Amino acid sequence: MFLSELNFYPVKSLGAVAAKSALITNRGLEFDRRRMLVDEKNKFLSQREFPEMARFRVTLERENLQVSYKGTAIEIPLQPDSGEYSRVKIWSSSVKAENYQNEINEWFSASLRIDCRLVLMPEDSKRIVEPFYAVRKFKDAVSFADAYPFLLTAESSLLDLNEKLEKPISMNRFRPNLVVSGAKPFEEDSWKKIKIGNSLFHVVKSCARCVITTVDQENGVKDGVEPLRTLSNYRNKNGKVLFGRYLIAEKTGETIKIGDKVEIVETARSARTS
Repeated sequence: MFLSELNFYPVKSLGAVAAKSALITNRGLEFDRRRMLVDEKNKFLSQREFPEMARFRVTLERENLQVSYKGTAIEIPLQPDSGEYSRVKIWSSSVKAENYQNEINEWFSASLRIDCRLVLMPEDSKRIVEPFYAVRKFKDAVSFADAYPFLLTAESSLLDLNEKLEKPISMNRFRPNLVVSGAKPFEEDSWKKIKIGNSLFHVVKSCARCVITTVDQENGVKDGVEPLRTLSNYRNKNGKVLFGRYLIAEKTGETIKIGDKVEIVETARSARTS
């Protein structure tokens, strides 16, 4: 087995950046979901309510992000340097965030037709993962990702799903960080620890999927009820539709890359029930 895809999402719910290599940090891949858009109540925005967010294309430059949407574009510095902070809400977390400049907020507001702001999670802001699934309780952290630092999917599991769908879908519907090639379909359900290259990861939980999987990531529109309807027929556990696994890294500061060997270090047959 080997790592076939590496993706990070510089702004939560906007387009992915495909990478050849990536640095492991204490909150996930470097640059992954360190920024997000919030509404006037400081609550996060996502494709659940605004599927057109998928149409924002993002590229990473040396000192900034380039974000484009419907023929317009804006450069966003990696660090806002505004000196202005606020508390923002993502699910049950209240997180300290640094605000971006007004001209950037105005561009996003005009594009999405809703008053919104872009914020950054600074280094001194910490959002911990659910202690029950943490490797190091009250220490393991996550960015503005939904719940955990890394999301892994397998090519064979998507192939298994697509064989059951009338219209095949792409892996980008599931917005993974890591994609593995060479596994058996849903073999990842049983993984407890894996090694990617020289880096060890704890496989802590299955990912319960939401309506974002029904959003066409190219066109930014909801495309019916698939794949959730089909997945619910054979990937339903306690009312949750499962696809993909959440990971926590053993160490930070290491680099993983496309083509790295993926090795199973430890399995747990009960993993899918988590």
